[in-house]
Amino acid sequence: MNRPGDGGVGRAGPVVVVVGAINVDLVVAVPRLPGPGETVVGGGPERYGGGKGANVAVAAARAGADVRLVGAVGADETGAAALEELRADGVDTGGVAVLDGVATGVALIVVDGCGENQIAVGAGANAAVTPEHVRTVLRGALPTASCVLVSTEIPGAAVAAAVEAATAAGVTCVLNPAPVIPVVADLLERGPLLTPNRAESRDLVALLGLERPAADASVLVSAQSIAARSGAPVVVTLGGDGAVVLLAPDGTPCHVPPRPATVRDTTGAGDTFNGVFAARLAAGDEVGTAVWVATVAASLSVAHAGARTGMPHAEAIDAALPPR
Repeated sequence: MNRPGDGGVGRAGPVVVVVGAINVDLVVAVPRLPGPGETVVGGGPERYGGGKGANVAVAAARAGADVRLVGAVGADETGAAALEELRADGVDTGGVAVLDGVATGVALIVVDGCGENQIAVGAGANAAVTPEHVRTVLRGALPTASCVLVSTEIPGAAVAAAVEAATAAGVTCVLNPAPVIPVVADLLERGPLLTPNRAESRDLVALLGLERPAADASVLVSAQSIAARSGAPVVVTLGGDGAVVLLAPDGTPCHVPPRPATVRDTTGAGDTFNGVFAARLAAGDEVGTAVWVATVAASLSVAHAGARTGMPHAEAIDAALPPR
């Protein structure tokens, strides 16, 4: 049976619709990350809410947006708990399908003492998100939406349905290609705003059939290649090095430096960036300003363990913003 979630309490802020995965994260802290075939014993495990779609939704909600999430969970205790946690953060889960006979997605994460991580994901219900479900939910949500953010841990057809619906409606669409999947190349002509990280930008260039930049090449090379196909801004996130913003293929790139941070766990930092970025775009910020604010929010998030634990609220973000 496919039935919707119970929804949630709406807010008065700008509306962000997030389409993506919902997981439960099982996290083990280890002294160092294991190599191939190696066992490293650590503490825990600890359980946290996860999935890029759900994480982005929480980050955007804490940043002040009215967030509606589109995705799927299993009709199990794990799924029920995941939805309860999302609603507690003010996320409207009415667009989340609850599927019988399918497990809720799970991510297995190991984190070392420097905060770096390795992640393996069992997609579960995320693999059952259909384009029909996405179109149905967006049909009701798009008239009031200011931004749609789509992540790619769900089937390519569902990703395409979301990007096509948002761009056809003239709503700002952010596509976070994490991971880079084949359908992303076909969607660039729709003009979504892309937010890959450094490695994903190189993978996307290779997917486009262009020469894959070397690992030490400037991210500008990748960003220019992507923007040439999409005609839309490209934001490449650089982790502890901040972000690069390219507003047009022939434009001048802007480097947004990082805010100094105490790093405990980098899990969810990219999701924090994307959620706050979408919230600020929905609130009317220009791309460069939204990136600046999102970079500060991401730097705050890494001081805590777990993808969502350190995601800051609007007040904390405002307090941390340096003068421009």
